[in-house]
Amino acid sequence: MTVPRAALVLALALAAGSAAAAEGCQPDQVALRGPAGQARFRVELAATEQDRERGLMDRRAMAADAGMLFVYDRPVHARFWMKDTLIPLDMIFLDPAGRVLRVAADARPMDETIIDGGPGVQFVLEINGGLAARLGIAPGSQMQSPALDQGRALWPCTAP
Repeated sequence: MTVPRAALVLALALAAGSAAAAEGCQPDQVALRGPAGQARFRVELAATEQDRERGLMDRRAMAADAGMLFVYDRPVHARFWMKDTLIPLDMIFLDPAGRVLRVAADARPMDETIIDGGPGVQFVLEINGGLAARLGIAPGSQMQSPALDQGRALWPCTAP
């Protein structure tokens, strides 16, 4: 029996996520946990204004276990759009403690409509469109990342 590629990648992401705490935090990875389980993503960091403006524009594809983590110095009222972005994305808006505040699912490629993440956002994780729902990532889920202030993190890197 052949397992569909998408199902295999999701299974691998979930399995990798369950080992997140044991592995500790890596600068190019984030883990998310919630009632549905855990998932881990390899991420590119967008920590400068120039990196955040460029985002994932002009990319034709992204691996299922990949994403981009937008990091702000302080909480902001986050507003995004999909100008020049060729792939559908889920945008996961998080507070300074790593709590998911909102998920904007399946943002449409090339759409210039503003996606309002709301106030109090310090991190935005972009992953492939539809993946957040399939993995159970929803408001209240928690992120583990060395980009978080570990003293404020709901799921610090030192957590077992």
